[in-house]
Amino acid sequence: VQLQASGGGLVQPGDSLRLSCAGSGGAFSSSVIGWFRQAPGMEREFVAAIIWSGAGTRYADSIEGRFTVSRDNAKNTVYLQMDSLKPEDTAVYYCAARKPRLNVPSSSRDAYTYWGPGTLVTVSS
Repeated sequence: VQLQASGGGLVQPGDSLRLSCAGSGGAFSSSVIGWFRQAPGMEREFVAAIIWSGAGTRYADSIEGRFTVSRDNAKNTVYLQMDSLKPEDTAVYYCAARKPRLNVPSSSRDAYTYWGPGTLVTVSS
């Protein structure tokens, strides 16, 4: 599975942004996809995850209901809708995939096998 995150940019506090994770390889639609982020000088942390069907999701407590993860398997794409952005959301955002048929939306980095390059989100006034 190959992944590519996109959609990052510079926004102001309170703005919204939608990230996309495009996947290639036949296993993408049967894989749990997770979003992680890494701020400068910080550990990479879990943000959200979605199971292959889209029927199950998991979010980090720090997101506080502001982000929504969804997927369109026909387009081999997973989305992360981010609303009410805060300066502390500034980070490089990565998407990652678990091996196919491991259908648990884990929050652990070690559970994810495939990683793509990240996209930078900067929230600043």
